[in-house]
Amino acid sequence: MNTKEIGALGETAAENYLISKGYNIVEKNFTLRTAEIDIIAEKDECTVFVEVKTRKNNIHGEPSQYVDYRKQNKIRRAALAFMRSEDFEMRFDVIEVFYKMEYGEFFVTRINHIENAF
Repeated sequence: MNTKEIGALGETAAENYLISKGYNIVEKNFTLRTAEIDIIAEKDECTVFVEVKTRKNNIHGEPSQYVDYRKQNKIRRAALAFMRSEDFEMRFDVIEVFYKMEYGEFFVTRINHIENAF
């Protein structure tokens, strides 16, 4: 299984997690030029832009640390283009999905939802 496939499985796990927490999924993989927002969701009249990071472990740092300033700016620009206005409540979250592979199968071991990550 390659990293793109693992990332897609992580995004599906994050989406299911958000749904279980009462979020409404508005769009997935919204792309604007070089920026992509993994998940756009709504809850309590707030639009939430979610970056998903999927990792086996945190031996090289927490997955959320890889959402650097440059990536944050790209996500912000894409979010503003998606909303077409700045007069709304919005938030930027990161969801860390940890997994293990057993017998070629992908298993989620932990999900960490960081609200207002940036």
